[in-house]
Amino acid sequence: MTAGVEEFVARGVRPGGRWRAALRRPLAWVPLGYLTLLVAGSVLAPVLAPYSPVATDLEHVLAGPGPAHWLGTDALGRDVLTRLMYGGQVSLLHAGIVVVTVIGAGVTSGIVAGYADGWFDRAFTWVVDVLLAIPVLMTLLVVLAVVGEHQTVVMVALGILVSPGLARVVRGATLAVRKELYVSAARVCGLPHRRIVVAHVLPRIAGPIIVQVSLLAGGALLIDAGLSYLGFGAQPPNPTWGDMIAQAASVIDRQPWLLVPPGVVLGLAILAFGLLGDVVRDATAGHAAPPSNRLHRAHRAPAPVLTPREEPSTALLSLRGMEVTLPEGQVVVEDLDLDVGRGETVALVGESGCGKTITGRAVLDLLPAGGAVTAGSLVFDGTDLALAGPRAIRGLRGSRIALISQDPVGALDPVFTVGHQVGELVRLRHGGSRASVRERTLALLRDVNLPEPGQVARRYPHELSGGMAQRVAIAMALAGEPSLLIADEPTTALDVTVQAEVLGLLRRLQDERGMAILLITHDWSVVSSFCRRAYVMYAGHIVESGAVGDLLTRPRHPYTEALLGAMPRRAEPGSRLAAIPGSVPEPAHWPRGCHFAPRCRLATAGCTTGPVPVSEPETGHRTRCLHHAQLSPGGERASA
Repeated sequence: MTAGVEEFVARGVRPGGRWRAALRRPLAWVPLGYLTLLVAGSVLAPVLAPYSPVATDLEHVLAGPGPAHWLGTDALGRDVLTRLMYGGQVSLLHAGIVVVTVIGAGVTSGIVAGYADGWFDRAFTWVVDVLLAIPVLMTLLVVLAVVGEHQTVVMVALGILVSPGLARVVRGATLAVRKELYVSAARVCGLPHRRIVVAHVLPRIAGPIIVQVSLLAGGALLIDAGLSYLGFGAQPPNPTWGDMIAQAASVIDRQPWLLVPPGVVLGLAILAFGLLGDVVRDATAGHAAPPSNRLHRAHRAPAPVLTPREEPSTALLSLRGMEVTLPEGQVVVEDLDLDVGRGETVALVGESGCGKTITGRAVLDLLPAGGAVTAGSLVFDGTDLALAGPRAIRGLRGSRIALISQDPVGALDPVFTVGHQVGELVRLRHGGSRASVRERTLALLRDVNLPEPGQVARRYPHELSGGMAQRVAIAMALAGEPSLLIADEPTTALDVTVQAEVLGLLRRLQDERGMAILLITHDWSVVSSFCRRAYVMYAGHIVESGAVGDLLTRPRHPYTEALLGAMPRRAEPGSRLAAIPGSVPEPAHWPRGCHFAPRCRLATAGCTTGPVPVSEPETGHRTRCLHHAQLSPGGERASA
């Protein structure tokens, strides 16, 4: 469970019902009721007002409240209640113009900057810093001097001047949500960016937006009143709340009461907006998620000329000499070769930090910000993804290539039900009516052996067990009928029984659908029972590859041998469990030559003098080791 979901569960509030939770608070109805009364009274002023706003009663000048004039009259004998109602039309309209402008400029630019990242985000930050340094009131006075009585233009200018503050808040909230796994999962599934922003990002940042907008609305009312007080608002005889306050101030020595109605109405309106923001903040506390850097592609170098060992493959997925570089030029995967045939299950095995997940994400173009495939080729079904454009890769995600992540609950949006999220992908891939989408959604949930799929479809992610969440993630991956499924540690967080069930499910689905599976794992027991071939990865290198049976019985690299030796089931009863000394080095500290040399019992000076070539002692069994013959008898056949 994510922290936000845990808080909602603890408070008895479903993520999808946060607005209902806000409205259940008694405090929410006070500001909402007052603001509704203000808006209704202003809109219906021509019907409800007892007098015309310019009608005078010279017999009752500066009169206090009475039967004829409930709130008294001003210096010209005009009814104060009527002028308050008509004045609300102008004041609330001006505040509305400011709010709409702020939402259009601030919210839109903040979301785009937070989601897009890169150069747009840097330019956005620079522009926001400049705008925040501009004094608002002085700039408004300059605008007034230029445009004169065009109040709409002035209010639009005010909205633009105050929007940078909201834009900065929205950008921060969007960056936070973008780090969530379910946003990455939505991209993997091939959802267009517009759909991800509207359906998955915007609902999570709506709370902060509403809080900020409510405060800005109150501030806009105050600034509008201030401009009217200074004589820059609507011109007489048109009433505004600020103009009424200015007129009351001029006769305060003769009728102090005249200041009370507009002052109280304006003050309570500002307070109501603030209270409304507080209620929304409290109801959504901990729910707005926080940033993920934009995962974008840097320019990629063309694939190098292939050597004979690197001749083009007929496999569904074929990586040749692939190199992945993260920001600041840090290489994290180097000279990687890997093939996955059609309908084949292939394992990528290694300790944490070896580059397995980065390799899988490189296939889907989901590298961290600034990361890129900087050398080699990455061919999927005849198309080199290293040279393909973002649009082409987005077209493959979720349809031809799907991903199951390590954290299935984190990959599900806590705001929506299971049925909504699976149905969203079904609708995207296959279209159809609501009934057909629901039927296909339930069929997918049924295919992954979920009991009572109709009931599961109505649940939220936090209501699922780990095994159920993993099955839902598999159903979502299958919605696009992929040819290749990348399963990144799909059973790590599951107990042994559920683990076996999930692996059996994947095997059955593979047989029925004929899809290939690239299984990323560190568990040799899973590899031995599920895969035909395996690649062993260490510190960015593929150090050994071959048939699983050969790797288990005749390992040709000291790292593979050490991994197998550390398996508890291979230890003698009563003996100390074997362990590999040291740890996987960070990419910045990779040794020259063999990356495993500092931890290897067979290492010699020759292992660190230069790149270690890949050898093929047996057909289909390759190793990146100079001393593989010492592990198993037999000759060596170099593979050029």
